[in-house]
Amino acid sequence: MEEVIFLARFWGSLFMVLGGLSVGAKFLGRVINYTEDKTVTISTGYITFLLGLMTVVAHNVWVADWRVAVTILGWVTLFKGIEKIAFPERVNKKAQMFKRLSGLWGLVIFIIGAWFFWMSF
Repeated sequence: MEEVIFLARFWGSLFMVLGGLSVGAKFLGRVINYTEDKTVTISTGYITFLLGLMTVVAHNVWVADWRVAVTILGWVTLFKGIEKIAFPERVNKKAQMFKRLSGLWGLVIFIIGAWFFWMSF
């Protein structure tokens, strides 16, 4: 399977599950609460960093079609992981902005995931 197809299905599936949980079970709101604990934020930062690095290494393709979205997602994820590791307080402050509308943001995450998944077929 081509790397971009695998990554689009992976990220699409992950975003649909997390987005669905955020809408139905208020998952995103709970995750935002976890950012108050620096240890949790830094720990998840390493996972985020590794997912971003894996995506960038496997697919760093700058083209004028949908595949560039996978590349951009990889770079954003990589930098988000670095931010969570280096500046956990800033991550908590930024996360609080999303808390009030966490259900709406969960829907946005789900739609992005569905788009990635759709594009992979």
